[in-house]
Amino acid sequence: MNKKQLQTEQTKKRMLDAARALFVQKGFKATSIEDIVAATGSSKGNIYYHFKSKEGLFLYLLDEWNRDWEEKWKEKEHLYPTTVQKIYGLAEHLVRDDLSHPLTKAADEFFNSDEKDNDVEERVSTMMASHLSFNQQLIQQGIDSGEFKANDAAKLAIIMESLIIGLGQMSRQASIEEALNVYELAVTVMLYGIASPMTS
Repeated sequence: MNKKQLQTEQTKKRMLDAARALFVQKGFKATSIEDIVAATGSSKGNIYYHFKSKEGLFLYLLDEWNRDWEEKWKEKEHLYPTTVQKIYGLAEHLVRDDLSHPLTKAADEFFNSDEKDNDVEERVSTMMASHLSFNQQLIQQGIDSGEFKANDAAKLAIIMESLIIGLGQMSRQASIEEALNVYELAVTVMLYGIASPMTS
């Protein structure tokens, strides 16, 4: 990396660090490009050169969070020898990493906003497709190993993602322990159902 590239990366990092702190403190909607300009000392044009928009900058932070989440998961995935154990482990990972993450509140605002331009919608769709692919691979592992009945892994991946999103929304005010209990119960219900053997 030459000197100019290094300076560009340092400038970009300074913008991201300042923007992250503002999004955590003020939320997504209340943070303006002007706030980021004031916090970084960079011009508005320079920020738009690197990220195109406030939404683009926020998506970059979400991508960083996603990569960090995946790295942490890969480090611990080997601790769970079966797919069932992996799904319970994944639930705990989601609680401990997502619910306590400083950008969680701002991310909720961002995803619930109707004002997204086409390229932002496209990147959000790509992110969602990545989550569904992750779920599908995990479920397919369980089917291939005989832990799960033969089924449509793609449809089950959608159900699993819907469950994860819903749990995240409903657990925002819960303590870590309360959230862990609810997520564990949700996984049990997803895997085994709630109907009594007498009625099935």
